[in-house]
Amino acid sequence: MEKTYAPHSIEQRWYQTWEEKGYFAAKPEGESYCIMIPPPNVTGSLHMGHAFQDTIMDALTRYHRMKGYSTLWQAGTDHAGIATQMVVERLCNAEGLTRHDLGREKFLEKVWQWKEESGGTITRQLRRMGSSLDWSRERFTMDQGMSDAVQEVFIRLYEEGLIYRGKRLVNWDPVLHTAVSDLEVLSEEENGSMWHLRYPLSNGQGQLIVATTRPETMLGDAAVAIHPNDERYKHLLGEFVELPLTGRRIPIIADEYVDPEFGTGCVKITPAHDFNDYEVWSRHRHNSVIQDLPHGGLINILTVDASICADELVPGQYQGLDRFEARKKIVTDLDAAGLLEKIADHKLMVPRGDRTNSVIEPLLTDQWYVKVAPLAEPAIAAVENGDIKFVPDNWKNTYFEWMRNIQDWCISRQIWWGHRIPAWYDELGNVYVGNSEQDIRTKHKLPANYTLKQDEDVLDTWFSSALWPFSTLGWPEQTPELTKHYPTSVLVTGFDIIFFWVARMIMMGLKFQGEVPFKEVYIHGLVRDAEGQKMSKSKGNVLDPIDIIDGIDLDALVAKRTSGMMQPHLAKKIEQDTRKHFPNGIQSYGTDALRFTFASLASTGRDIRFDLARTEGYRNFCNKLWNAARYVLMNTEEQDNGLSGAPCKYSQVDRWITSRLHQVTAVTSNAIDNYRFDLAAQAIYDFTWNEYCDWYLELSKISLQSNDETLQRGTRKTLLTVLESILRLAHPIMPFITEEIWQRVAPLAGVIARDGVHAASRPGTGAAADTIMLQPYPVANEAQIDNKAIVETNWVMNFILGVRRIRGEMNIAPGKPLQVLLQNGSYIDQQNLNDNLSYLRKMGKLESIIWLNSNEAAPESAMALVGEMKILIPMAGLIDKEAELARLEKEIQKIKNDLPRIEGKLNNPAFVDKAPPEVIGKEKAKLTDLCSMLNNLEQQQLKIRAL
Repeated sequence: MEKTYAPHSIEQRWYQTWEEKGYFAAKPEGESYCIMIPPPNVTGSLHMGHAFQDTIMDALTRYHRMKGYSTLWQAGTDHAGIATQMVVERLCNAEGLTRHDLGREKFLEKVWQWKEESGGTITRQLRRMGSSLDWSRERFTMDQGMSDAVQEVFIRLYEEGLIYRGKRLVNWDPVLHTAVSDLEVLSEEENGSMWHLRYPLSNGQGQLIVATTRPETMLGDAAVAIHPNDERYKHLLGEFVELPLTGRRIPIIADEYVDPEFGTGCVKITPAHDFNDYEVWSRHRHNSVIQDLPHGGLINILTVDASICADELVPGQYQGLDRFEARKKIVTDLDAAGLLEKIADHKLMVPRGDRTNSVIEPLLTDQWYVKVAPLAEPAIAAVENGDIKFVPDNWKNTYFEWMRNIQDWCISRQIWWGHRIPAWYDELGNVYVGNSEQDIRTKHKLPANYTLKQDEDVLDTWFSSALWPFSTLGWPEQTPELTKHYPTSVLVTGFDIIFFWVARMIMMGLKFQGEVPFKEVYIHGLVRDAEGQKMSKSKGNVLDPIDIIDGIDLDALVAKRTSGMMQPHLAKKIEQDTRKHFPNGIQSYGTDALRFTFASLASTGRDIRFDLARTEGYRNFCNKLWNAARYVLMNTEEQDNGLSGAPCKYSQVDRWITSRLHQVTAVTSNAIDNYRFDLAAQAIYDFTWNEYCDWYLELSKISLQSNDETLQRGTRKTLLTVLESILRLAHPIMPFITEEIWQRVAPLAGVIARDGVHAASRPGTGAAADTIMLQPYPVANEAQIDNKAIVETNWVMNFILGVRRIRGEMNIAPGKPLQVLLQNGSYIDQQNLNDNLSYLRKMGKLESIIWLNSNEAAPESAMALVGEMKILIPMAGLIDKEAELARLEKEIQKIKNDLPRIEGKLNNPAFVDKAPPEVIGKEKAKLTDLCSMLNNLEQQQLKIRAL
């Protein structure tokens, strides 16, 4: 092995090997374990949320693959309708063209060309993360099979009356000229104004004052609403107001939507341009005063680009004006007419398109909808009855809240890139839905010269995503993969798309497969920066996972963070912050250190604070593992490691480390089974660093340097088997370094072929594999746990730590031989001493160890305790009196600080009455131990003072 751990020299080489050899593919035999990747946008690049999520999915996939499951992690990307069209339109604009110049067919050719040439960025980055996706089965939401599935679902739902076309309010992006989903709308608080307008009563007997943040929408008002119990205005019900500037009269109506405490208690109702107002209109639409209004009160005043439309109901002076220009003119005209009460500063939530930053308008348009209620009922029941389990469980409440208040789903988008809606219209307005125009002509006996025109709209990207768990497996064909892997095992996703994606997959899966699409939904938290702030371009705190893997210099990091900003004025502050926090840029940490960081932070459901200091710590962990492997190889290569059949003898510490390995294996497996990757990572880290590297490797030297060949052989075998097991334990989280080391260790441990001779494979696994990926995950064996060895070795470690602590605090050189006196020890202490004398002498650098009788006066000594036993190091010629007194005072104060807490617990009836007896027993034992230690330390303090 190379002297220094260099991740870049191994990571891409191993990934290429794994992929070329087909190790990621699901094997035909074994129980299915299947995860569907949430398909990233084909336009996208890897962000920290992706990297976190993919680490979890890959760890689960690798873990179950090693446990013998037929493991499929389904690969694929989403066509990302709006995002992709925007990318290609910008390219066209750079050539001086618009998509309309090209026409639909030519434009779509350009999109496909872009996808083939530039759409693979995120899949390359997924490979850099070590993701063991089955790339041979990679799908794209616009590939032919997926398109067949989308068309099949649309037609079947339409024929069952569950898809319809209707005029409803949608979120309208006036730059993109399309409806967008709620997820594509970002609402943030901005400074604005509240305009208070006077609406005169039509009988001339007064006025009502209404307040609005969008005065231009008054042109489309249909009513003024009051609360039905508002005594100030109840007498006005049935009357009309004059709508300023328009010459129209609108009624005063009563509705409980109105908050009488807010503003004046009078609310203008503009149903064609406000979602809440639309609901009010829906409740009153059958009243004659509303029916008698133009268009039944649904008065649209905006064009698709948010200009005031040329409608006879709109005064001519406003027609054609941009909405914000119209706002200024309307306010000026109201003021001139004496109808502007006041203008007040007001903070409000402004909805903006996530891709264009334009203010979104609620707009009344003809759209296609899915009638969701009949699909929602079985989807709610599936979670209620436990067919689907949310992890953490509390997320099911969010799911129920959304599902029980569900609205019909707008599935049409006014763009070109996507699944075109399979509906055709004739000149009479009849609608025909089918697989193709020819299919419709045949089915409806329409001649070739009968004019049909296909719907221009495409389907919402989420529509195809809703079919992902079964369409990726070949549906509508009944494929072997569909039979084998549906329903899938777990969905790993963020909380923000429980409704947009998770719920819709459940509805569609139950509808078209008759079964839930997955058995568990693991909801992970959001990746935030080290201060807990959400990562965003405008905050300048975004980290690119590839930069953490490869490193990036400061100037390149600043350029990346300040380019392409929607708010360029923030660039200077972002540059200053970046230079302050990353004065040397970001160093290269490698993939394994990044993955281990994510795993260590992955406690169920909580947002995580990502701190590069942790990644640095785990890069050090990789170094520690690498150096430990080099030590083991140095002591085992070209040696008899117990494979020859010659007898092996195992020392107490060999038995201890083997026992601890099995205990840690049980903890790690249980943690992964329960999605506690943080606990799995902690168990692996603590055992590898603290027990195997820091203690066992040092203790093993004593056996290796002995003259007993059987003992040497047993220790070499233990060094290898425990290291080989650590590598398999850690592999799901750290795939690259574990594979690289395992390739060197496994032959020496007798796991894979060496020198052309195939080693004995493990029981039940068939032929030994030539990759750690396909080796079995370690299984804990209770029979291998030697509790006596654990207790004795812990005693040895505490003894050595006591001596080392005294050395450190007394500033005694690490190599200086010491005389040690022992007092107040039990029979077990004496036995432990006799059994472990060689460890204590060599590890503690001890010249002599002498027992004192309990009544024998000891010379003035520095003291450490192992239980009740005192370790005394005579201070003559060793001690700095004042330093020792300070040390003792520190220890005494620590115990005195701890005692009240434990005494308080035991004196608290609420604790004593409710706590289990074993917990109370532990607290009492802890109190007794602390009191005893305090007494000993105070006695020692008196002795030192007497010097």
